[in-house]
Amino acid sequence: MTSPSIAPFVKWAGGKRQLLPRIRERLPENFKDYYEPFVGGGAVIFELQPANALINDSNRALINAYRQIRNGTEAFLEAVCKLDGEMWEDGKTYYYSLREKYNDKMIRAEYDVELAALFVFLNKHCFNGLYRVNGKGLFNVPYNNSRGASVDVEDIRNMAKYLQGVEILEGDFETACKNAGKGDFVFLDSPYAPLNPTSFESYTKEGFDIGSHRRLAGLFEKLTAKGCYCMLTNHNTELINELYGNKGYKIDVVRVKRLINADASNRVGEEVIICNY
Repeated sequence: MTSPSIAPFVKWAGGKRQLLPRIRERLPENFKDYYEPFVGGGAVIFELQPANALINDSNRALINAYRQIRNGTEAFLEAVCKLDGEMWEDGKTYYYSLREKYNDKMIRAEYDVELAALFVFLNKHCFNGLYRVNGKGLFNVPYNNSRGASVDVEDIRNMAKYLQGVEILEGDFETACKNAGKGDFVFLDSPYAPLNPTSFESYTKEGFDIGSHRRLAGLFEKLTAKGCYCMLTNHNTELINELYGNKGYKIDVVRVKRLINADASNRVGEEVIICNY
């Protein structure tokens, strides 16, 4: 029986939906457990739906949403539908009131079903669907003037059913991979290396600096030595080629559209898909 298709419930910076065919054609023929330490919107895991899987992310609000969808599906749907169904005489005022409510809950560290519903609502109705926080870790993206539904109810239920068998962690990428072993498949889609080497963009409060990229390259080597199948995606930059070139890995350059670039003329670029098999 074919599993029902599942679409990501949030749009995420660096999401892999457009690369799915290229990722699929490069998968190992067979693998044991599946690890995705930078899950983001989950495009890859929901496309593959592996039987034994672990996902992780450092974004606590994102992981809270995954857990609320899995553990309290109907309560989550009720909360989101309530947000969608409130009377919006002024969409802009309504959006910013919910953004303020979300940030108040973040300050109080209230990681509950209401925060998950607000997280998804804001992602759906913010400019470009871009999750971005300020230096204090508070969501600061403006309204996109839309009033569409925040979720597809059937999709969320299918997702929740699949996630019952998935281990969901929140934390460091190295810790998430500590039990990966020979024959397991690890898909690594970290925050992008900067196109401009003098600056880093960050979608988490903690950031992902050059040291983090070097540590990730070290993890790639360790997992390779353990016999794991590893696939990594990132921008085609000097830093990434320095970290992964000349090590016997297969590096394929692919053209992509950059969906979150404000300048349409800069929305085409190159990424790399790096495999150790």
